[in-house]
Amino acid sequence: MQEFNKTFTYFICLVSAMGGLLFGYDWVVIGGAKPFYELYFDITESPLMQGVAMTSALIGCLLGALVAGSAADRYGRKPLLMVSAVLFTVSAVATGLFNDFTLFNIARFVGGVGIGVASALAPMYIAEVSPADIRGRMVSLNQMTIVLGILAAQVVNMLLARDTAMEENMAWNVAWGWRWMFWAETLPAALFLLLSFFIPESPVYLRLKAEPLSAGRTADAGMDELLQRKYGRVLLLGLVIAVFQQWCGTNVIFNYAQEIFVSAGFDVDGMFINIVITGVANVIFTILALYTIEKWGRRTLILLGAGGLGVIYLVLGTCYFLGMTGVLMVALVVAAISVYAMTLGPVTWTLLAEIFPHRVRGIAMATCTFALWVGCCTLTFSFPSMNAALGSSGTFWIYSVICMGAFLFLFRNCPETKGKSLEQLEKELVER
Repeated sequence: MQEFNKTFTYFICLVSAMGGLLFGYDWVVIGGAKPFYELYFDITESPLMQGVAMTSALIGCLLGALVAGSAADRYGRKPLLMVSAVLFTVSAVATGLFNDFTLFNIARFVGGVGIGVASALAPMYIAEVSPADIRGRMVSLNQMTIVLGILAAQVVNMLLARDTAMEENMAWNVAWGWRWMFWAETLPAALFLLLSFFIPESPVYLRLKAEPLSAGRTADAGMDELLQRKYGRVLLLGLVIAVFQQWCGTNVIFNYAQEIFVSAGFDVDGMFINIVITGVANVIFTILALYTIEKWGRRTLILLGAGGLGVIYLVLGTCYFLGMTGVLMVALVVAAISVYAMTLGPVTWTLLAEIFPHRVRGIAMATCTFALWVGCCTLTFSFPSMNAALGSSGTFWIYSVICMGAFLFLFRNCPETKGKSLEQLEKELVER
């Protein structure tokens, strides 16, 4: 019976983590499609429209994250995961189908809502169904599926993007290649929807719902409750961790790989190869994180990530300033991805799922995930302007300073949560 329960726990965690797989794929696929849909929609000379195309899904993320918490507390975790699966499926089909730029962005927005919902709920659900001694590893499965989704998007993009040196291949890429990049998401999205019927509701949610009903209250806590003074310390910590995961700068490598690798001396075909290399490194070091997160602890890893990225970006910015190109630049980019994948990627979602009390976990996760996507939006939108004004060197130096500042804040304020029950963490972190 014990082995069956363990197997079932892994099953429901993996199903929930499929939201992360689709999150990773949907988020990154646009980077490979970018050179081709820009030509199709004739926006290659319009930085504003390019920015709209890149951020439309991120705006959807904001909305999805904003409504996810209160809706999950009111209707349950499982129904919201199923809603995200439907949104992923609809977006995958529609994005590749539409020939109108406005409709294209609406479809991307719908997928973004799915990302926002899944990114808030999947790690929370996993934390609530997992035993304390393996909770970090289980929540890290969500990050593992995110990076697998990222790698899948990178490989699909590379395989579908035919040799751009040949005119007829380039014409196919512009007409159809980018569409199939989005359509490829349909199968895993439909599978996620099917499997989500077989997972149970979170026991924490069921217990929370029973307690308010017996006390004559509603199950969903609102912002007025989250903003109470006793939650101030833990809420500030969650917001900083969430925003820093984006403003550490690593994610621009996925969204603006073309600009970054072209600046390092590579053509479009070389760009796709290097993107896959970063994706492989992302997966390998996320696998390492599954083992180190329970051995080294969350605090050690997040400090290692902040400090390590600060140093790497300092060196990377200096190399750009000196005009260096080639393999060394790829190695530094891969090093940054590797450090991020082993630290800030999984640890952020683990800490956010652990540090908040049951009563406000839904609204707190939604609030922090909303802040995370605000960070992602501002990062994505600001990179082209920063890169144009300051060059790649100045941009990565700024990211280095941000990482060093975050290191100091986290050194003073981030607790160790390894091996502690959610109830124990609530007693330690919430001011009474």
